[in-house]
Amino acid sequence: MIMKNLFLAFTIGILSTAASQAQIRLHVGATTAVNTTFVLDKGLSEDPRYNSTFSYDWAPIGLAAGVDLSPSFGIQLETILSNQGQIYEVIDVAKEVVGERRIDLQYVHIPLLFKFMSGKTNRARMNFSLGPQLSLLREGTETLEYDASVQEIPPGVEIPEGAVENGDGTYNVPELTTTELLSSAAENELEQFKNSEVQIAGSLGVDVDITPNIYLSTMIRANYSLTDMRNEELIDLLRQGGNVAEDVFGRRANVLLGLQFGVHYMFGGVPSKAR
Repeated sequence: MIMKNLFLAFTIGILSTAASQAQIRLHVGATTAVNTTFVLDKGLSEDPRYNSTFSYDWAPIGLAAGVDLSPSFGIQLETILSNQGQIYEVIDVAKEVVGERRIDLQYVHIPLLFKFMSGKTNRARMNFSLGPQLSLLREGTETLEYDASVQEIPPGVEIPEGAVENGDGTYNVPELTTTELLSSAAENELEQFKNSEVQIAGSLGVDVDITPNIYLSTMIRANYSLTDMRNEELIDLLRQGGNVAEDVFGRRANVLLGLQFGVHYMFGGVPSKAR
């Protein structure tokens, strides 16, 4: 709650300062995006049972409002509904896929972007944006399932119930039906995701004027989380050697890379005054 209040206060302060400046240009818009997303986890990446895959998700709708303080600098606040996550294939000792570990997340991202523009009045203008992002989790689940198989289980990792050791670091593991490991709706706090994350957001794009007041935006957008997505109590327990989900210990970072498109209305006219 403190983090959210600080972020809100910082945002209001920035926009209030901008509003006091002369000859500013205000603009509002709507966006959509398609992204490839990753959940980087040291524990899973070093575990021979898991193989990461590419995941593509849709950020169906976003809203943006900003102020251009000069032809070369502006500030933009956005809110974006984003679906993301990661699928890790579960593989056996023969490197055959026998199941999957699936992480599905939906966030409302609120980035505050400092926008650096080319300063030109052409119809098409380059820009670069960078700033902090508050990411609020709407819902999230992490599930695991696999067939009966022979798996290599590294030392220090909890052995699945019913597994039989083969004496060489491999185990005959019985089938595991879909099991929920973490969920935003779980009653046990140790099985919950964190409600919010602090991330950094950046983009590189082009704005194109199409009418005297409307411009289109297209950009490559990237987000990276600075905080772990899991509940702090779970992380503390794992650090102390607790016997809960030991195979997922290691900092987790949300990473997003995608293409974002938008249409915006600029009060007072676009820089090129397109006709």
